[in-house]
Amino acid sequence: MIVFDLKCSGEHVFEVWFKSSSAYEEQRAQGLIACPYCGDSTVTKAVMAPAVAPKGNQLAEKKAPAKPEAFKAALAAIAQIQAKQLETSQWVGRAFAEKARSMHSGETPEAPIHGQATLEEAKALVEEGVPVAPLLVPVIPPEARN
Repeated sequence: MIVFDLKCSGEHVFEVWFKSSSAYEEQRAQGLIACPYCGDSTVTKAVMAPAVAPKGNQLAEKKAPAKPEAFKAALAAIAQIQAKQLETSQWVGRAFAEKARSMHSGETPEAPIHGQATLEEAKALVEEGVPVAPLLVPVIPPEARN
């Protein structure tokens, strides 16, 4: 796995993990990578700072712990962005792996979907080259909502 900082044409910088550098190039060329903030699919690699470990004889600076309020606000922002993007996506429940595979093979028209898959199903989809990603915030199935 490899992580890249990416930047959209709107100057938003975000982090994405890929199976390999070539997987990033393939997904970028196909327009499969989109900015989580604005949805722009024109992305490039952003400048990344190298991870340099301190010398053994130097003490690392202690960082102040993150404040719970800041964490809650960041999580709420992520949940809000995800909810907005899911408005144009169809819930397919446990049929997610089957429907994603069907779209990938061209049997059914491509459309944005979300649903549930086991870890094994998700791994199999990735190995088959089906473009899938986990949601950052859990989603309550429509039938389970009050």
